Amino acid sequence: MTETWSPSIKVPETLIAMDADPIDQARRLVRDRFPDALAAVLGGSVAAGRATAGSDLDIAVLIGDGGETCRETIRFEGRVVELFIHTRAGLADLFAADVAARRAVLQSVYATGLILVDAAGEAGCARARAEADIRNGPPALAPEVVETKRYGLTDALDDLADAGDRIERLAVAGFVLSAAADLLCDYHQAWIGGGKWLPRRLLEADGERGAALLEGHLRLCTSGDPMPMIDAASQILALVGGPLREGYRRTWRGVIESVAATSGR
Repeated sequence: MTETWSPSIKVPETLIAMDADPIDQARRLVRDRFPDALAAVLGGSVAAGRATAGSDLDIAVLIGDGGETCRETIRFEGRVVELFIHTRAGLADLFAADVAARRAVLQSVYATGLILVDAAGEAGCARARAEADIRNGPPALAPEVVETKRYGLTDALDDLADAGDRIERLAVAGFVLSAAADLLCDYHQAWIGGGKWLPRRLLEADGERGAALLEGHLRLCTSGDPMPMIDAASQILALVGGPLREGYRRTWRGVIESVAATSGR
């Protein structure tokens, strides 16, 4: 009998990730790497049902009090994984930091994610705290901060109207989008977001004005016409006191001196 030989074929990990169920992968990762986890919650697009083959896994892991609070990115079974690891005290600090930043990123994971581990009700307790934070909303910007943001947006809108260079116009438009979204979310006491979360948070805060701003930005990017975006951002600016140019004054309150001292000057 003649034996036939065939070489073994190694399947790339990326193909494994595309074929594997991401929720099952998340469960295996937590079981293998965090067998003593108090809680684990899967968030992001996978938990929301919007996952694609290339989606990463966002997993919050609550560990015992002797552990280390950290954020870590790894690759597991070919899929990128963002791990948010924390103790109880670390989770409280991270929740507080997210509230101060007006983003509630980790709160959203705990409030809306898929619970993978819930030892003694720890995940449920964390979810309740996260839901309370989200329900209470972010802190309002201080009046002087709103004033500075009004001044910055006013200046950027002037630049956008005058910009003759297409690349510069696109760069200024990015600033206008972010600044106007920030002011509109603060006006409605709504959470802000960055990246793909900016349009999501913006539309949650104000569907009509948010859509007008986003459509104006898209129009500028595709046709070069800045006017729809200028009009939309100007309407948002009017909600918070209108344009601010002459009369604006900011006191540095010792910041310059402290920076100079730190640099040894």
